[in-house]
Amino acid sequence: MDSEQIIKLSALELGKAIKNKETTSEEATKAYLDAIRENDGKYNSYITVREEALAEAKLIDEKIASGELTGAFAGVPVAVKDNMCTEGVLTTCGSNMLHNFVPPYDATAVRKLKEEGMVIIGKTNMDEFAMGSTTETSFFGPTVNPWGENRVPGGSSGGSAACVAAKLAPISLGSDTGGSIRQPASFCGITGLKPTYGKVSRYGLVAFGSSLDQIGPMGRDALDVAYMLNVISGEDPKDQSSADSSKLDLEAVKNFDVKGKTIGLPEQYFAEGMDEDVRARVMEAVKLFEQAGAKVETFPIPIMDYAIPTYYIICCAEACSNLSRYDGIKYGYAPEDVDDLMELYIRSRSEGFGMEVKRRIMLGNFVLSSGYYDAYYNKALQAKALIKKAFDEAFAKYDVVIGPVAPTAALKAGESLSDPLKMYLGDICTVLINIVGVPAISVPCGFTSDNLPVGMQIIGKHFDEQTIMGFTYAYERLSKEAKQ
Repeated sequence: MDSEQIIKLSALELGKAIKNKETTSEEATKAYLDAIRENDGKYNSYITVREEALAEAKLIDEKIASGELTGAFAGVPVAVKDNMCTEGVLTTCGSNMLHNFVPPYDATAVRKLKEEGMVIIGKTNMDEFAMGSTTETSFFGPTVNPWGENRVPGGSSGGSAACVAAKLAPISLGSDTGGSIRQPASFCGITGLKPTYGKVSRYGLVAFGSSLDQIGPMGRDALDVAYMLNVISGEDPKDQSSADSSKLDLEAVKNFDVKGKTIGLPEQYFAEGMDEDVRARVMEAVKLFEQAGAKVETFPIPIMDYAIPTYYIICCAEACSNLSRYDGIKYGYAPEDVDDLMELYIRSRSEGFGMEVKRRIMLGNFVLSSGYYDAYYNKALQAKALIKKAFDEAFAKYDVVIGPVAPTAALKAGESLSDPLKMYLGDICTVLINIVGVPAISVPCGFTSDNLPVGMQIIGKHFDEQTIMGFTYAYERLSKEAKQ
């Protein structure tokens, strides 16, 4: 099997080809490393590329041959967002603050990839400390969307989305705090899942908003994403917020029938300001479910008007707390020629952090400060409770809730950097899910008139990834049938 054939395969197809001895992990890893060398100069989807992955792949081939590794992803290359700790491998969070940080341990999700026998080929580019929606705030330069050289890939997991879309990795891991897996998956035309909060351990994930962050898979289709979730999910004694939840039944995903299932469409998700092409593609996808026997109805969710302020108050408050550890002393960026401790603190944070990170730290300190705590942070927590109640009421009536991932397709480069508020408002369709902690997936559902991908968002009940993966696979099947 030649390199061109290898990189066209999905992750499960590649794992099967390795198991059937049609190719090897070493050949697959070499194919992807060659593709990265040849093409990633256009996209900048990787911060670190691991040349030592080739030697690791050779060892994995030996373990596959001896029967030690039998998983469906054994020998398959994988890319990891650069905010997950990887033992002995640079982990920068896209920031000058951690430009030289090499962790002495693996994040739990990364350890599980290795136990499966997957080969980590690189660490992907991202908005600095996951703060951004375009992957333009990275200290290592912006990532380019493979669908257009003047388009952003979304963020903050833009590198993880772009490398899969550009066939520079068969599958990847991202993290999602307010849409950072789903929105780049939508912009880049791939499938990306934000699992239920607690389904995947956050141990070793560099914290942004601890009550919102969640690691999840990004791949080319539903089955790749479903299987990857089974690899990385589960309770972890190192993360007290993790939960012991059941693995997905992949056969049930494949045989899922939407007939008789109920779908809710939030009115506010399709309100004024939504791009007409995006609205049309999502409604066409919903129509396929309806024709297959699903029951569809719209419902109001007025609390959505408070989604953006609630989310940004909570995430900035948590960010300023989490990022207080970067002081120029223990690890990371430390300026030279400082005269005293105060200068060390000031210069390390002024020179180590970029503008967007500083903005959110300042906002977080403001909403937590004396005199403003009750006016902002406490009210945000009250709004969070009301948002959760609204979703509980919706899921008492519907199996899933469906809407767009973002109001538009991929934005032009530079648009959001000049107007941060516009970038924040672009998260309107995704942040509610993180506030509530439910699972949601971005599924490619067509293209705009500019030939840019559109993503449909399927939202499920807590720990009901089984249903949303069933809907996702059913949509892939129904859309193929509709095209025939």
